[in-house]
Amino acid sequence: MTVRATVGQLLMVGFHGTELSPALIEWLQEYQPGGIILFSRNLVDPEQIARLTNALQEHAPVTPLLIAIDQEGGRISRLPPGFTVFPAASTVAARQASDVAYGAAEVTAKELRAVGINMNMAPVLDVNSNPANPIIGNRAYGEHPEQVCRFGVAVMNGLLDNGVIPCGKHFPGHGDTLTDSHKGLPVVNADRTRLENVELEPFRYAVQRGLPTVMTAHVHYPALDPAMPATLSRPILTDLLRHELGFEGMTLTDDMEMRAILDHGTIGEASVRAVQAGADMLLICHQRERQTEAVLAIERALDHGALSLETLTARVDRIRALKRKHVSSMHAVDPARVFHVVGQPRHKALLETIQQVGDQME
Repeated sequence: MTVRATVGQLLMVGFHGTELSPALIEWLQEYQPGGIILFSRNLVDPEQIARLTNALQEHAPVTPLLIAIDQEGGRISRLPPGFTVFPAASTVAARQASDVAYGAAEVTAKELRAVGINMNMAPVLDVNSNPANPIIGNRAYGEHPEQVCRFGVAVMNGLLDNGVIPCGKHFPGHGDTLTDSHKGLPVVNADRTRLENVELEPFRYAVQRGLPTVMTAHVHYPALDPAMPATLSRPILTDLLRHELGFEGMTLTDDMEMRAILDHGTIGEASVRAVQAGADMLLICHQRERQTEAVLAIERALDHGALSLETLTARVDRIRALKRKHVSSMHAVDPARVFHVVGQPRHKALLETIQQVGDQME
């Protein structure tokens, strides 16, 4: 691989529009990102999504692409009408049955895979330990680590077993924050013992059971690193996640355009720091100029010796291993056949069962 292709593989990027413009195709071919994330702004209906993902794979210089989405259920749902969209994690967990959580993830995975999406930014492995948390709340499977372990791994397996890569988030835990990282830098002041027993336990449990990808949190944990938020912290991403927890999969940052990151430096500087810290892939969801800046900053860091080609190659090797295991066998999807899977009556029946519990909770 060329240096540009190597650096490009470290990026997962978002874009605007529901089809590939000539300018976007040109950018993809020049900067060669390893992944794409889709949002509601990109999605119209199941057939359009299938055509879009086919086009993305067709125009990617390095294939296959990771094509990801945030489809947790509840308020974090990107899919348009026609799909089976489940309630929030807390409602799914209220059934007190891990097989129900598995079933919901199974349905989600089958419908995502039918339209060419091969990665889901779920399960949430945060423990909802702070009722005042503005960002997690009902996105978590519970208020105790045991609940999150049980249902998080059920969802992980439901996705994995049906051909979609799960991504556990937000490492090392976003449940005890008072600030939304989209708007500022949250701080969790818990001591190391508390972090071990609460925040870290679901991640440890999932890693031991084969979690393939982890999303980092733009959160500062002074007990783990007095200086840097997790996304930019080598003590957290390398010493803790890799060496102590034994994680061998791919690490992905949360969106690098959040204020928790951009309020403290340029996206180029932060991208280099994240790779130095141990991140394998950088998520940049919105502005193409910032995506370009990240690539160029990493290339400059290579030229100046702040990063080595060996380091980047090791990162790309993990990304390629993930793709070989979970994506390489995926061929183009047939837009004309998506409704053989999407919105099937048996999928809707499971949704109705879970919604009945949600109605009883209200």
